[in-house]
Amino acid sequence: MDNRLKVIGAALVMLFMSGCASMSSDECMATDWSAIGYEDGARGYTSDQFAKHRKACAKHGVTADFGSYQAGRDQGLVEYCQPGRGFAVGAGGGRYYGVCPVNLEANFLDAYNVGHHLHTLRSNVSYANSSISAKEHELESVKDAILHAEAALIDRETTTEQRIILLAELKNLSEDTGRLEAEIRDLYDQRAQYQADLDSYQRTVADYGY
Repeated sequence: MDNRLKVIGAALVMLFMSGCASMSSDECMATDWSAIGYEDGARGYTSDQFAKHRKACAKHGVTADFGSYQAGRDQGLVEYCQPGRGFAVGAGGGRYYGVCPVNLEANFLDAYNVGHHLHTLRSNVSYANSSISAKEHELESVKDAILHAEAALIDRETTTEQRIILLAELKNLSEDTGRLEAEIRDLYDQRAQYQADLDSYQRTVADYGY
């Protein structure tokens, strides 16, 4: 497929994305179904995508050309089903929908799985960071509560009954502090391990040349 056809196809896909229901009869009639199929294939879309295009044009009494669409899509899948694309999809957390032909799928999946594992390791580090941030925020809230309880405890207007309640509250808050500090330490250790795993795997991935 030459560059001119790719440009036409890209423009038509943008038209579909902007709102299939807004396509006029003339637009549907002028659609290059091979180009649309190519772009859908190059994006790794399943053949179900054709049903959306068909529905949009059926409203105008225009029949979509499945033969041309499928021929274009088959060509687009050749572009999509390359190891480099598989790695990119996996590393980006994308899903693979089983669209690649048998002769290309094995290498695509190998690369996809490498990328997907990289994504998982990155997500582990990100999750640990988020967990640490949440626990540290919770710890600060507990410490603020302790300060308020201590201030109320020495307030001259605080009654004996209120002091008993405050002492029990301070005991619970102190236990919460110890628990949170332990959890935060564990999370820091966990993040360090996740980061080490990620760094090691990234060095391995660099050798693949994706």
